[in-house]
Amino acid sequence: MLQFFKSLYLNQRFFYAIFAIALLFLFSYFFDFIYGFTWVLSLILLLLFLADLVSLYKSNRINAERILPQKLSNSDDNEVEIILENNYKFPVYTEIIDEIPVQFQKRDFLKQLKIRAGASEKFSYYLRPVTRGEYFFGKLNIYVFTKIGLVKRRSVFGDQQMLKVYPSFIQMKKLDFLAIDNRLSQPGLKKIRRIGHTMEFEQIKEYVPGDDVRTINWKATAKQGDLMVNQFQDEKAQPIYSIIDTGRVMKMPFNGLSLLDYAINSSLAFSNIALKKKDKVGLISFSAKIESILKANAKLSQLQQIMERLYNINTQFPDSDFNMLYSNLRKRITQRSLLMLYTNFEHISALKRQLPYLQAINKKHVLVVIFFENTELEKIIASKPDNTTDMAHQVIAESFTHDKKIMAAELRKHGINTLLTKPENLSINAINKYLEIKARGIL
Repeated sequence: MLQFFKSLYLNQRFFYAIFAIALLFLFSYFFDFIYGFTWVLSLILLLLFLADLVSLYKSNRINAERILPQKLSNSDDNEVEIILENNYKFPVYTEIIDEIPVQFQKRDFLKQLKIRAGASEKFSYYLRPVTRGEYFFGKLNIYVFTKIGLVKRRSVFGDQQMLKVYPSFIQMKKLDFLAIDNRLSQPGLKKIRRIGHTMEFEQIKEYVPGDDVRTINWKATAKQGDLMVNQFQDEKAQPIYSIIDTGRVMKMPFNGLSLLDYAINSSLAFSNIALKKKDKVGLISFSAKIESILKANAKLSQLQQIMERLYNINTQFPDSDFNMLYSNLRKRITQRSLLMLYTNFEHISALKRQLPYLQAINKKHVLVVIFFENTELEKIIASKPDNTTDMAHQVIAESFTHDKKIMAAELRKHGINTLLTKPENLSINAINKYLEIKARGIL
């Protein structure tokens, strides 16, 4: 009986009817002929209420299921599918309220559907998480009512479900497609001119127009009677590390994501490409101390391990210790490696404090310092100032933007590979930088 009352809800139409009858009883005080008519309407309302109640509760004839993906991709639209089945012998109207994880702060979810007798309906909605971690879905609540619409019956489906939000594996798959297809002329990807032959020999093949004439194998040409060339492939099994700064400089938000989230999404996509190129990939995160380190490995399972490490990384409030980073790299990474360092510098003074450590790291390894343009300043620079205050803000914004370019030039002057990029272009630019270094045989 308690379950019955918990599932029973009165629809707005019922209250409108009660309100109308109450008004009629009020007017019947002044007009006697209305009194009898009002009692007839009250009896009709009662009969309709009972008929509506019996038709809904005669049996449990609505089924629903929520289909979730195995995991959610951060900063991407993730599809959630709802399937409903009407086993009543008449059409019903439904209101669907899904208990979405609290991180989305969405408390107005409501979907209304009419389902024909014996039919099934399904619909999808999309969720875009902007923070990594564990997300809990609650119950799926289905409110069913008939055409009479006086009462609703609530049915609850599903238990609480937990999904992990991982770095953007959807973005990773998109970039993976470009790498597999070798379509490096796609927008955002650039062709790299190969310098020298620091690559591994693969095979001898027949010359075709466009092959580098410097690779002609004259001995094989004399033996075959046709021009033959040496074919090379990129060196494999080279250690590549993504080093992610989790200090407070990475808390800065852009388009709903922190710089740390952009760095994490990029490192996952970049690591996937490096594995496809048969290199060994690893991961290091640090702030005031080394928080996580995963030794470089070329196994296919390495990508899953990287994903598990990345989804739990959070920004810290202390300043990052680059001296500590240098000391740990010297002890733990003895083989010359490519280090993709994701960090950020907003002031030249901050860069100069860390420059000696970056130079020391670059002596032993190939270091790529990746930091970010402040795209919010572009809006201020592009705006038309209305007063002196706006003009002052615009001058300061231009100064900050210019400082970023000076910092990039300062790093390059000391022989450090540098990537200054907009946050939204980070992944594609990081992959470009990796391909450039591989092509030039710098590592």
